[in-house]
Amino acid sequence: MRGMQRKMPKSQSQQFVLGVDLDGVVADFYEALRPVAAEWRGVPVDSLTREVSYGLPEWGIQDYSDLHRFAVLQKQIFSTMPTIPGAAAALREFGFNDNIRVRIITHRLYTKYLHETAVKQTIEWLEEHGIPYWDICFMKEKGDVGADLYIEDSPSNIQALRATRDKVLIYTNSTNKKLKGERADNWDEVKAKVHKQLDVWLKRTGRK
Repeated sequence: MRGMQRKMPKSQSQQFVLGVDLDGVVADFYEALRPVAAEWRGVPVDSLTREVSYGLPEWGIQDYSDLHRFAVLQKQIFSTMPTIPGAAAALREFGFNDNIRVRIITHRLYTKYLHETAVKQTIEWLEEHGIPYWDICFMKEKGDVGADLYIEDSPSNIQALRATRDKVLIYTNSTNKKLKGERADNWDEVKAKVHKQLDVWLKRTGRK
């Protein structure tokens, strides 16, 4: 109709696209990085608090890029970190639901010339833990990928997604506790809220 513009949805998939971050949401990144950071600094691991904020100033990290390179190259952190309790099982449940398309979206290409190593470790880790996905995207601007719901822990990513009116579920950890918004404190809560949003999507798209 003349004079009117239609805003097209970012996701036009025949499935509900669930955009899932890895570090801090599925992979217990900070717990895995804590002993690596202690070794890097030459301090007892118990001296590094688990209550960290983004950038890890509480650990006395001066240059995160150097720590990141050490963690990926020397410690293979993306291959060895533990999963967050309940995450793998929940994603397997989503993977068996024909209405849900799991899309992994992670900004692990953080340091130049480590891309092949980071991608290889990531894919091996996902396979080792039996985590299903249809798409995997390595990028910083997560809203450019398109999803009906994002699960995210990074404050900057959460705010960026909100700025583009994307729907985001905050996965709670110490880096984002001050942020307001819908959140999940564990993966049982994630499952309940994903299914709630899925029901809304099914009704809106006429699939229910």
